[in-house]
Amino acid sequence: MADAADSGRPGAEPSSAKAIGSRPSPGRRKAPSLAAPSVGFRTLLAKEVLRFWKVSFQTVAAPVLTGVLYLLVFGHVLQDRVEVFPGVGYTAFLIPGLVMMSLLQNAFANSSSSLIQSKITGNLVFVLLPPISNREFFAAYVAAAIVRGLVVGVGVFAVTVWFAPPPFEAPAWIAVFALAGAALLGVLGLIAGIVSDKFDQLAAFQNFVIMPATFLSGVFYSVHGLPPFWQFVSHLNPFFYMIDGFRYGFFAVADTNPWLSLAIVLAALAAASAVALAMLARGYKIRS
Repeated sequence: MADAADSGRPGAEPSSAKAIGSRPSPGRRKAPSLAAPSVGFRTLLAKEVLRFWKVSFQTVAAPVLTGVLYLLVFGHVLQDRVEVFPGVGYTAFLIPGLVMMSLLQNAFANSSSSLIQSKITGNLVFVLLPPISNREFFAAYVAAAIVRGLVVGVGVFAVTVWFAPPPFEAPAWIAVFALAGAALLGVLGLIAGIVSDKFDQLAAFQNFVIMPATFLSGVFYSVHGLPPFWQFVSHLNPFFYMIDGFRYGFFAVADTNPWLSLAIVLAALAAASAVALAMLARGYKIRS
């Protein structure tokens, strides 16, 4: 009874039981549980996947048609005139390059277009308000870009493979370079979306950086057929290593060692990821 009386007197020290079970002061935010980050990531990922899937006729079917048109034009013209690898027809050689080119371009387009649209329309604030960490934000956008890139790549392959079925000499390399390439372009798209303030700036990045880099990376030719100077320039292009390593998975023949290609692609992915995460941590052109 004495303890109960003392605890009610002004200036008396509160009991330990009351201190542990006391309610937090008003306005104090409760720390998120361990399950909250994964829920936020899954929600944002689902939102980004649904965003492109709802207009799949534009985001999936159109790139597949473009890849088929490239195959019909270049394959018809060069099939009997060019043999890049011994025993490999030009059409079969071209298919992996077109698949990877479509995969890379659409992975970039997904993350970049989503972010720039959210910035321009003003609904990015609804993504930033929930307690989603920078890494979850980064991972959700990049994962959605990977999904779209893989869906388009599989679509292009499913349609073009009937023209000249290529072999599958090393399927593991196909999967590794497809995932690494889609991830790298998803990160680059995220960076482009962060830096750009309007569609014109994003279009310039895509038309003057991404498009030339993919077309000049050995999609339609082997770099061994180029003069020495242009071979050197091609080896400075990280897109070349993605496409060359991806093609190695089909024919077990490549212009460079696939382990070297993988090391360069992973190094570029790590560097781009560090830049993107640093921008997100600062809130560069997102929170300001």
